[in-house]
Amino acid sequence: MEFTGLDWAVVVGYMVLTTWVGHRMSGQQASIKDFFLGGKMLPWWAVSGSMIATEISALTFIGVPGMVYAMSGDWTYLQWGLGSIIARFAVAHWLVPLYYEREIYSPYDFMGNRLGEKVRWLVTGLFSVGSILGQSVRVLVTAIILQVVTGLDARVCIVVIGVIAILWTFMGGMRTVIWTDVMQFVLFICGGLLALGLLVYHVGWADIVQYNQVVVDGAEVDKMKWLDFTSVFENPELRYTLWVGLLAMPFQNFTAFGVDQLNTQRMFCCGNVKDARKAMCWSSVSILITVLMLAVGAGLFAWYQKFAPSAELAAKFAGNSNFVFPTWIVNEVPMGVSGLILAGAFAAAISSLDSILAALSQTSLSVIYGRERMEDEGGGAEMVRKSRIAVCLWGVVLTVAGLGLWWIYSKNEDSDLIGLAFGMVAYTYGPLLGVLMAALLPWKSSTAGLIVGTVMSILLVAWFRPELMIVLDQLGMGGIGDSLKNSRPKLASEWFFPLNAAITYFCGFIGGYIAKKK
Repeated sequence: MEFTGLDWAVVVGYMVLTTWVGHRMSGQQASIKDFFLGGKMLPWWAVSGSMIATEISALTFIGVPGMVYAMSGDWTYLQWGLGSIIARFAVAHWLVPLYYEREIYSPYDFMGNRLGEKVRWLVTGLFSVGSILGQSVRVLVTAIILQVVTGLDARVCIVVIGVIAILWTFMGGMRTVIWTDVMQFVLFICGGLLALGLLVYHVGWADIVQYNQVVVDGAEVDKMKWLDFTSVFENPELRYTLWVGLLAMPFQNFTAFGVDQLNTQRMFCCGNVKDARKAMCWSSVSILITVLMLAVGAGLFAWYQKFAPSAELAAKFAGNSNFVFPTWIVNEVPMGVSGLILAGAFAAAISSLDSILAALSQTSLSVIYGRERMEDEGGGAEMVRKSRIAVCLWGVVLTVAGLGLWWIYSKNEDSDLIGLAFGMVAYTYGPLLGVLMAALLPWKSSTAGLIVGTVMSILLVAWFRPELMIVLDQLGMGGIGDSLKNSRPKLASEWFFPLNAAITYFCGFIGGYIAKKK
């Protein structure tokens, strides 16, 4: 590899600068309101930039170009962005005013106020499990980058990433998180534009378009097509279609931006409903960054068609296309510039990880100490100290989960990191949305019914997803895993977002109806 001392100086210099700026901007964390909500005084544009930085992450920076580079890859992932935009405007219109009726720290406070303390425990647990599963994918992606550049063992890379994320969150809570996210947002856009500019300069846009017209199994394929009208009845396993984007992904994104504390915690940092709505709606411009990284993927495919890689690299790319972009950064980009692009990848990664640590810390303390005690003791330094301890503990949990996911990922032939990330949150997003529906709709739901619906939903996803089969195989129970695998129907995991929301809600509704009859 050709990653030089100058490149390392750029990366380290950026990390030090970001740490210093984040510390300076954090101010004094005198209360948990300061630590978790930034004092509710942060400007809407900074909050919106932080949302985008958290959403994009290294998963988009590395996974999207790798997905396009693969011979069967194209731009159809962009269709999911349509559902994302629909969901953000729906959250801004319906949920934001409800959340701002009372001063709350999370959607789980809102659901707990309406459905009871046991429901608060349920949804907080779901959020914690889903966050660890989803964010461990982002740890994994960043570890892949570090592994390519340094040659270190991936497990060492995961530990290093976890330590940095803990440090940034520990320093100053949400103020540090949001202001460092704004810096990272600017940097990874610059990194993506630099990469695309170099690809266009050396290959030419017309040639990039031409190289992306390929023949697969005797048929001509446009790798830059972005619309796919295939219905679920024609191919139920196909995930990048217009119907998935319009019918399934709005549910996923409504949960991600309206129920997942990772994003809603930022919304609560705004001072009023108007600013929170602005932050939520303007975060939709993240679709432009997705377009940028799709173009980078098309450029990489054209680059390696024009400048053929060695046999060793070609075999590596064929085995796992996620190595393509970091390898190109290290080997083909001029000194210093490669360090800047890599710093952009780190920026995208850490912006997601420090955010989730702050969210996990807040929700866990809210459950342990209760709403009233959090408010009574929130003005003192002791609760802030406990918040920092919780950040460290969750950082350790996230690092361990990243190590576990690396083990599963190394055993799974499917190298689609985008699919892996959305598959992980499929376990919990449906039940979370179902509980929110129970809190919003006027018909009474029972806690026992919601718990039953949650368990059914998780088991259903486990039956469809490959992770359970891999674990069973490693435990010597491959026969059971094979029986489960052979008996399950084929369906893209994205359809579980609306399906599991409906299952959870109706179980709660039926439980409430039975309780009312009694």
